[in-house]
Amino acid sequence: MTLNGWIQIAIYFVVLTALVVPLGRYMARIFEGERTFLTPVLGPVERGLYRLAGVDETRDQHWITYTVAMLLFNAAGFLCVYALMRFQGLLPLNPAGMSAVAPDLTFNTAVSFSTNTNWQNYGGESTLSYLTQMVGLTTQNFVSAATGIALAVALIRAFARTSAKTVGNFWVDLTRCTLYVLLPLSIVAALVLVWQGVPQNLGAYVDATTLEGAKQVLSQGPAASQIAIKQLGTNGGGFWNANSAVPYENPTPLSNFLEVLYILLISAALTHTFGRMVKDERQGWALYAAMSVIFLALVAFSYWAEGSGNPNFASLGLDPANMEGKEVRFGIANSSLWEVATTAASNGSVNSMHDSYTPLGGMMALIMMQLGEIIYGGVGSGLYGMLLMVIVAVFVAGLMVGRTPEYLGKKIEAKEVKMAMLGILILPLSMLAFTAAAVVLPFGVSSMANAGPHGFSEALYLYTSQTANNGSAFAGMTGNTLWYNTTGGIAMLIGRYFVIVPMMAVAGSLVAKKIVPASTGTFPTHGGLFVGLLVGVILIVGGLTFFPALALGPIVEHFAMMAGQLF
Repeated sequence: MTLNGWIQIAIYFVVLTALVVPLGRYMARIFEGERTFLTPVLGPVERGLYRLAGVDETRDQHWITYTVAMLLFNAAGFLCVYALMRFQGLLPLNPAGMSAVAPDLTFNTAVSFSTNTNWQNYGGESTLSYLTQMVGLTTQNFVSAATGIALAVALIRAFARTSAKTVGNFWVDLTRCTLYVLLPLSIVAALVLVWQGVPQNLGAYVDATTLEGAKQVLSQGPAASQIAIKQLGTNGGGFWNANSAVPYENPTPLSNFLEVLYILLISAALTHTFGRMVKDERQGWALYAAMSVIFLALVAFSYWAEGSGNPNFASLGLDPANMEGKEVRFGIANSSLWEVATTAASNGSVNSMHDSYTPLGGMMALIMMQLGEIIYGGVGSGLYGMLLMVIVAVFVAGLMVGRTPEYLGKKIEAKEVKMAMLGILILPLSMLAFTAAAVVLPFGVSSMANAGPHGFSEALYLYTSQTANNGSAFAGMTGNTLWYNTTGGIAMLIGRYFVIVPMMAVAGSLVAKKIVPASTGTFPTHGGLFVGLLVGVILIVGGLTFFPALALGPIVEHFAMMAGQLF
């Protein structure tokens, strides 16, 4: 650990916080249908898309209609990606001659990208054609991200509206998010990455001769455009197998800073969008503060764990700091920051190998995902996941004072609490049940390259990442098997849609309620006391659910390392 490393982390957080207000205010204007500086250019395009699709932009939808539209749209996206991968050998833009992808891997990948997970049991440069990457995966990077944001906006409207029946129009929210938010940001981000040296071409792979005289094939492709949206949309799927650890994807310190900034940019700004749309910006700042407390604590802990490394190395005359699996050009500070940021969001991109982290350093990534990726979280999904936690927090506060819980003037009753808990508890059910099966069944164990606690941690990480729609991996095990492709795909579907449906039921219930004016007995939800309560509820719910599994894996590994049994 160095002062320079702490300063870099501090600069990152300051820049992120400074961008929350302008971007959050801009998104609030977009989703409230107000005019922006891009309206003269994109307004005609937006209206043309509505006419082409037969959408009435003035007609809002009931929460059930909104949810069904989203599910059908996502199902269509899944089928398109599946077809592209199965027939890519017959399709154009395939200079490397990639053949059709196996059915089970195609299923896993199509589910992965349609759910905003981007889990990859394949190497992009050796498996997929340019057409599949651009038309299939990059398109899903946009629309799966826009889906999450649209759903979060629908829940915000449920808090903001009074005695209403509708939560917005899915097709309008999806279109506006893509046109006015994701597309402009991605164009700028992609051009910056091209400037930094990231490839953006349709050329054939290049044969090169190294300084030692060896022959090497250098892959090419439209990478910058996919990397921009993979980060901004918290998608995370790399154009190349080693993701943002590859110099092609992440060539410079500036590109590294920008890419990790892109990961949390929209998710963090959505807290301010929330505050603006409910007409109380303090509420947005309270959510941002709760997220930031946990985020900064875990970044600091990860940096400390990796900087301290393995103390047994010191007795051998070696630096104990853990640089294994990390790029020298990024160092420990930037690697730890990326690790926590990518698992705080449902991003999953990596600039270092999480499997090579110390047990406690790697546990920070697990904790972030097991909390439901609500610490900023995925674009949209992080905010609506956090609001489910808010419902539980105000319910707990109501129990302590013997008063019906309220949030933003809406009474929180039994239906909302039950639906919120269903959305929260479905995640550990999937993560732990699939892990338990994988570590005892022969076709699960056969894929593990490591025995003992670390093998358990790898399986736990795999299903945690897929259920949380994250996409990062501990590696160290073969995921491209019928068992892991199939169960992993099911876990991703559970983690996405079994949270969305209860959340939308909460939105449908809340939007119909009246807003009750605050009284002297109303618990304020914008101050430090509420932030502390919310942080406590998040940690208690996560701790009670997952601590036994963490104790079997990373914590046992840590004590074994301290005893000199792990090197």
